[in-house]
Amino acid sequence: MRAVYCAFDRAEFQTRFARARIAVKGAGARACLMMAPEHLYYFAGYDTWVSVNSPQALIFTDGDDAPTLLVRDVDLALALETTWVADISTYNLISEDFAERVRDILLKKGFSGGRIAVELSSYALPTALGDMLRAAMAPAELFDATRVLGDLRHRKSPAELAYMEEAARYANLGLAAMSECATPGVSEIAVAAEIEAAMRRAGSDYWAIPTELASGTRSAGGHATPRSRLIDKGDLVHAEFAGVAARYHATAIQTIACGAPSPRARELYDIAMASLRAGMDAVRPGAPVAEVEEASLAPLRAHGLEDAAMMRFGYGVGVAYPPIWLETLQIARGFDFTLEPGMAFVLHSCLELPEESLGVIQGGTWVLENEGLRLLAGAGLCALKVL
Repeated sequence: MRAVYCAFDRAEFQTRFARARIAVKGAGARACLMMAPEHLYYFAGYDTWVSVNSPQALIFTDGDDAPTLLVRDVDLALALETTWVADISTYNLISEDFAERVRDILLKKGFSGGRIAVELSSYALPTALGDMLRAAMAPAELFDATRVLGDLRHRKSPAELAYMEEAARYANLGLAAMSECATPGVSEIAVAAEIEAAMRRAGSDYWAIPTELASGTRSAGGHATPRSRLIDKGDLVHAEFAGVAARYHATAIQTIACGAPSPRARELYDIAMASLRAGMDAVRPGAPVAEVEEASLAPLRAHGLEDAAMMRFGYGVGVAYPPIWLETLQIARGFDFTLEPGMAFVLHSCLELPEESLGVIQGGTWVLENEGLRLLAGAGLCALKVL
């Protein structure tokens, strides 16, 4: 039976694909090579991580042709069990040229030249493969459609939000496990293992970014890999990880203290909370993202700590595959996005003081509704939890 593990009904996928075709055509493209795994999933239903080492593409023109899914022959069964797309072609990784296969499919679809949309910023499209595609498609021009396609995923449907709520349940179980096992004498790796085991036992799918966790003198590392370091009494411990349901991610973030923290650590946490609160207060339907981040910085400037906020204030989250779970939505200065109901995103305050070997990160995943923000996963705004 086809598409037995398809996460949404055919009508939702076809509506998404129709929007993609309109967006691609509106960007002046005559054809599209959709290659990012999150887009193959979102628009075609194809659930696979292997794009990072085996090129795959959903190929269509600006006309009314049915899309063609081109996958490696060994992965055909994976496509058949998830995608709604009827026209599936395969290639052999060793004996066939992927770029030439793409060109031949486009020619059969009647493509005669012009601009071709492709996610040139995707991790699934390394420079060498991009060069091969440019050579095979010449004289047609490839242009970056990462935002053209990615921006279509910002607002979540009720069915998507149901998956995100399930993912959030897994993530929050991970937070509970963290609080239970992060005690003096336990290693960071052991804490991460308990977090991940709790989520997996509950039913979580695999996550796009490894668990990030740091303690004590390592807490100034915002993207720290858990190490064999043993947690000491009074250490701050912070973690960032995601629960996953049907590839939808909900990111949990929290800083806790294993015993009474130092006065400086508590002060830094309180300042981070003031920053998070100020940014959240600026979030509303219609708010420009630059204004939201600007609001989050005001409490930091008052303490001379603006330079310690090294991360963007927020970013969109949803469907994701390794190595990243960020969507194209960026809640930061320098971007022109406007917030809308139905958007789901991570908001966090992250202060890193390497010179003091001290850092705090606090936040989580929220969905924006007409009435305001609703927390899905993470500790959010709360007093420092002291174990």
